Amino acid sequence: MRFISCALLIVLISCTSAFAADAPRVESISDAMRQQIDKHEISGAVMLVASRDRVLHLDAVGQKDIAKNEPMRTDTIFWIASMTKPITSTAVMMLAEEGKLSVDDPVAKYILEHGHLKTGDGREQTVTLKHLLTHSSGMAEATAAEARSSENLQQLISHYPDKPLLFEPGSKWQYCQSGINTLGRVIEVVSGKSYPQFLQERLFTPLGMKDTTFYLTKDQLARLCTAYKKTDDKLEPAEISMFSGQDLTSRARYPAPNGGLFSTAPDYGRFCQMILNRGALDGHQYLKPQTVAMMTSVQSGDLKTGFTPGCAWGLGWCIAVQPQGVSAALSPGSHGHGGAYGTQAWIDPQKGLAYVLMVQRSNFPNSDASDARKAFQDAAAAALAR
Repeated sequence: MRFISCALLIVLISCTSAFAADAPRVESISDAMRQQIDKHEISGAVMLVASRDRVLHLDAVGQKDIAKNEPMRTDTIFWIASMTKPITSTAVMMLAEEGKLSVDDPVAKYILEHGHLKTGDGREQTVTLKHLLTHSSGMAEATAAEARSSENLQQLISHYPDKPLLFEPGSKWQYCQSGINTLGRVIEVVSGKSYPQFLQERLFTPLGMKDTTFYLTKDQLARLCTAYKKTDDKLEPAEISMFSGQDLTSRARYPAPNGGLFSTAPDYGRFCQMILNRGALDGHQYLKPQTVAMMTSVQSGDLKTGFTPGCAWGLGWCIAVQPQGVSAALSPGSHGHGGAYGTQAWIDPQKGLAYVLMVQRSNFPNSDASDARKAFQDAAAAALAR
């Protein structure tokens, strides 16, 4: 029996190792990222490109930890930062489909304290869920001390109502963390579940996103990519700014809907495939096609939005209305989101492709307009677009 158990263990280990070895690779995509490593732009990367029904490219290049000489692997875990936001908006729209909320509802319908939000001149304003989803609420942010002392979303959002709105809701686009965090609390109030529990039950477990979490296990922590900053022409280790030295396995901190998730390229690729398939994957319908169309079409009107030219905003998603520069490889109407440390996920319905890039660098001048993102998307589109 001991012999058989050992043999089975060897087979399982071999199969696990073979998954990465057998994953489809397009060498020109990997080469493009190796060039970014050679320029000391990044320590390494995991890249995934998927069609509606399969993974077309999955590879890991470079190093997860330079000092320890640990290679990047396809199951390396990254802090995905603001790539959490499309997941938050997806959860909101699931509840909207069930008739439990409407994006046109005032936030105060679910959080009474938000019924007296005022601009600096003392005028009361109505902030809707759509304002939160499109970054047009004008809500101010919590201070670093307020955020750090908050152990749950209820505590965090209690700091928002006393702060004056920065502008009249709907009059301007300004990237807003407090708005997305408020949505996470709305999800809790409406569903009766904690925000992490709702995501786990409705998205992560059904989609097979086994390494996507706000709270890492010790095993997952060992697979977390080291974050770096570029100083002169070299990379140096950097802190993950959102957590400021906090224990990443501890639950004594709020699950940040604006940017608190950790994930892998294969995990996030599953989420992107679901959106690419208009809400469906592996025979399960997570969202209706018309809901996905609403989320991923322009909802910000004529407001100037985004961190790169030619963009507008959907419900929790950035929309490449006029692709150019760093987004030139995408088709008009492509939608996605980046993260503070360079992670990127973009979905191109016209080409039928989803692009997921995982890197971990803290001080890109603009993480949405990085050379690493452009190199990856240009190479992937050139090699795989049909």
